Amino acid sequence: MPRMIYDYTKSVLERVSFDPLLFMKELKKAIKTLLPYEIEQLSKWLRYFTSEKPELRQCLILINEN
Repeated sequence: MPRMIYDYTKSVLERVSFDPLLFMKELKKAIKTLLPYEIEQLSKWLRYFTSEKPELRQCLILINEN
């Protein structure tokens, strides 16, 4: 079950990546719901995903705070 939530979170973030503010909002929700090891996985995925999207790189601050 938790893996499904993690995958769903990634798909939501991909879909809202056109809007940095919406992306940050969804990321904050994800941080509240995911387990610590899932947040670590999400952090790795975000570094990869935002490598070509500089407008979204500021979101990495949210992940690093947790």
